[in-house]
Amino acid sequence: MSVNEINKLYEQSRAALSSQNPNLEAIGSQVSQLKVGLVKLALQNGQIESDPSFQLLKRSVTELGAELSIKVGDIAAFERYLAQLEPFYFGSRMGLSESKVMYPLIGLNLLRMLSDNLIADFHTVLERIDLEQLQNNPFIVHPVKLEQALMEGSYKKVWQARSEVPTPEYLFFMDILMTTIRNEVASCVEKSYLSLPFDDAKSVLFFSSLDELLKFAQEHQWTVSPSDKRITFKSAVEDTRLFQGENIMKQALSYAQELERIV
Repeated sequence: MSVNEINKLYEQSRAALSSQNPNLEAIGSQVSQLKVGLVKLALQNGQIESDPSFQLLKRSVTELGAELSIKVGDIAAFERYLAQLEPFYFGSRMGLSESKVMYPLIGLNLLRMLSDNLIADFHTVLERIDLEQLQNNPFIVHPVKLEQALMEGSYKKVWQARSEVPTPEYLFFMDILMTTIRNEVASCVEKSYLSLPFDDAKSVLFFSSLDELLKFAQEHQWTVSPSDKRITFKSAVEDTRLFQGENIMKQALSYAQELERIV
């Protein structure tokens, strides 16, 4: 493939990904063709790597791959693409002007780190971002505020941040983060309550609908009572049985002591 052919295929793939109902499988095949074409060009012409137009095309294809990986939910691929984009986003930026999707992708990568509890990596990336962008760029401000809420243990703020995402793509990692938070909250709730009404459980676990709550309850093997509109937690049932067993043992010992006194 020539440079012109790669450019044409890239424009087609970019337009397809931006369409209302993109064929992600077909676009994935095109991205693979683009990457192979770029490698072959570099092998055929050793000087082309120093050409700014080639580097711009290389960056654009890599960004396209990163955006596609979010669409298909491939976190490992997204991480690889962002690693490849580092020379274009930090330092000299390969002599290119700033990309329009640079900060949205960096912000997504910060969210990925938060969702995977990679706090040290998160702060390493923040140190490489200009202070002005940290304070004013909505794609960066969002994950920064999110990390602060997590450090405070303010899960309600994290839940509210879901409705404040600067772009819909952020919802992918926000949902992963909320799943982690719900599982942590569920573990605490099981130890703190015997049962909860549906509305209270829905609120404390940050669910928008009853169906979501009931599905979550089923996954955690909680007892659901539609008539009472309550959820009884598995550990609470086990604790109750244990408590009843302890009472029986105490009563048996008491009877034995009384019998000894009579004899």
